[in-house]
Amino acid sequence: MERTEPTGPTEPTHESESLSPPQLAAIRRSMTGGRMALSRRNLLRAGSAGAFAIGGLGALSGCGIPPAGRAEADNASDDHSDDEKRVNFSNWTEYMDVTDDNKHRPTLEEFQRRTGITVKYTEDINDNVEFFGKIKPQLAAGQDTGRDLICVTDWLAGRMIRLGWMQQLNAANLPHAYTNLGQGFRNPDWDPGRAHSYPWTGIPAVIAYNKKATGGRKVTSVSQLLEDPKLKGRVGMLTEMRDTVGLTLLDMGKRPETVTADEYDAAIARLQKGADRGQIRRFTGNDYTGDLTKGDLAACIAWAGDLIQLQADNPEIEFAIPEAGYMISTDNLLIPNKARHKKNAERLIDYYYEPKVAAKTAAYINYVCPVDGVRAELAKIDKDLASNPLIIPDEEMVAKAHNFRLLSSKEETAFEDKFAKLTGA
Repeated sequence: MERTEPTGPTEPTHESESLSPPQLAAIRRSMTGGRMALSRRNLLRAGSAGAFAIGGLGALSGCGIPPAGRAEADNASDDHSDDEKRVNFSNWTEYMDVTDDNKHRPTLEEFQRRTGITVKYTEDINDNVEFFGKIKPQLAAGQDTGRDLICVTDWLAGRMIRLGWMQQLNAANLPHAYTNLGQGFRNPDWDPGRAHSYPWTGIPAVIAYNKKATGGRKVTSVSQLLEDPKLKGRVGMLTEMRDTVGLTLLDMGKRPETVTADEYDAAIARLQKGADRGQIRRFTGNDYTGDLTKGDLAACIAWAGDLIQLQADNPEIEFAIPEAGYMISTDNLLIPNKARHKKNAERLIDYYYEPKVAAKTAAYINYVCPVDGVRAELAKIDKDLASNPLIIPDEEMVAKAHNFRLLSSKEETAFEDKFAKLTGA
């Protein structure tokens, strides 16, 4: 992979990070029903501890928050990795392999045994905006957040990179990651050449349907969702703007990667028509899972991580990758400015790009694995998972993946406002 040299933030570091009412509404949708909320699969594991520390270190302690200031132009940090054999890793809940008794994190413990680096692992990311609020004052003041490695969704990762708050990675410490990163994840517009980030997982949005509810008919396109009279009143669309509008744009022959305001408006108008005619039953978060299983929704847009569990419980549930393509976002590993253990964090990133390690993680979390060469290792754990394109996409599926382009703050406010009016949020 050819890695580009950073050219500095593409937006000024004094960019306002206050959120508009439409953006806040979008966040509330995501927290209460969207991908920020616990999925049905995660609820099955809700008994696990909220924070888990390797070596009995306990949860990441709270830090005093100083007044927010300007980001420092120099984001270099004094790296204490050689003297302090530890790394502080903040992640989402249910996003790491754990034993059935919830007492051990096998891959993290193996990393510690191998390297002698203690991992302080904390599940303190419940949603992107809440977490950003925790670390923004310190980042803006050019101070250590107390975290060496974080995992956030692509739009927030892009924002923090623009602000100059994330460190450039040293490829010399990332030989496995550099080599094994899947082709489709190598060059996002918000971090060209992956200079500052590596993906933890991919999150596809595809079409799902209940064969019993459709009378055995397949549902394979957004056009069917919006226009098939036999589905009227039994169609679900997601409350996540980028997924619903992105899939609609693709169905219209437009590219979410380059969407214009006029194209966006046309997609909104098409969805509005479907809502006005009663074709769309409702816009949902991941609560579509119950309706789809019961058949109240015959077909809907769905997230891959939910579908694997739904299919295991109900053989009537199927999914389709539209011929026009599907949407994918990513959660990503980054190292904040002033992190004390940058090299140790890079070693941890690299460790999770070893196929054997990546397979163990993928077998547990069931989202798209961004690591090339993982299929054979995953097959040793579970052959069905290894052949599931929702975890390891085949070449055809990879070719159909699309990302929603990075929006400016002004664009995001305008786009979310129009989407909120459509969904009634």
